[in-house]
Amino acid sequence: MGLKRPLKISVKNAEYQVLLALRTNRSKRSQEKEVFVEGTEGIKQLIEARWEVTRILYRDGVTLSQWGKSVLKNFTKAKQFEVAPNLYAELSEKENPSELIVTAKIYTHSLAELTSVEKPNPFYVLFDRPSDLGNFGSLLRSADAFQVDVVFVLGHSIDVYDPKVIRSSLGSVFHIKLVFLESLTQLETFLKDEKERCGLTVVGTDSEGSQSLMVQNLNSPIMIILGNEAKGMSVHLQSLCDFIVNIPMLGVVNSLNVSCAGSILLWEVAKNRGK
Repeated sequence: MGLKRPLKISVKNAEYQVLLALRTNRSKRSQEKEVFVEGTEGIKQLIEARWEVTRILYRDGVTLSQWGKSVLKNFTKAKQFEVAPNLYAELSEKENPSELIVTAKIYTHSLAELTSVEKPNPFYVLFDRPSDLGNFGSLLRSADAFQVDVVFVLGHSIDVYDPKVIRSSLGSVFHIKLVFLESLTQLETFLKDEKERCGLTVVGTDSEGSQSLMVQNLNSPIMIILGNEAKGMSVHLQSLCDFIVNIPMLGVVNSLNVSCAGSILLWEVAKNRGK
């Protein structure tokens, strides 16, 4: 293929064990500061976002597509592995494995970095203790679609770099600016500063919220707060909101999945920003 000579993984050696741990073990991903990415769309988005690719894996004996060959050609600094088909299948989470699997260095953002580049009309989302991988990934897709500036994650939560999040976000996780808040005190300080700087409005979400989305106008500068899937927003977070909005329900059920509700609210902000 005119490519550099690949390394081989034909037994469950040390490199294989590292790769398996990056797929399955949150602590290992945190320790190595690397993600495990499988699937064409996820890999394409990672590359487009210019994350540093560290490894590229493909099956021994399988002819790659032109796209697969181009990835190998363009990332010669990454370790490239030709993996025995049975081991590749064990590393893959798919019934029909993707032609490539990659690992990449996690690109992180800090609150200090955020406050050093102040936006005049910011659009923020805060997710309180997210606990469902699919919900969080879906929310990231919506955040990307509606041009949210920053997604904040508060409290103990799922691993946002779990392969299931990457897959359900269709790679949006690589484009979204994620900031992890260590405490409510840190959040309170940030909100106080942003209210003084740009007049930020903080809007909570709850099926029992006092303000109906039917009549309430949502526009930036704004922070939308989404509560935990099971417990909703904490009492402390509710106290930080300027108001709490509900989405009128016309059917039998009285609430929406948090990613669905979040998407509706994000669209409302994006719609008004565009006017």
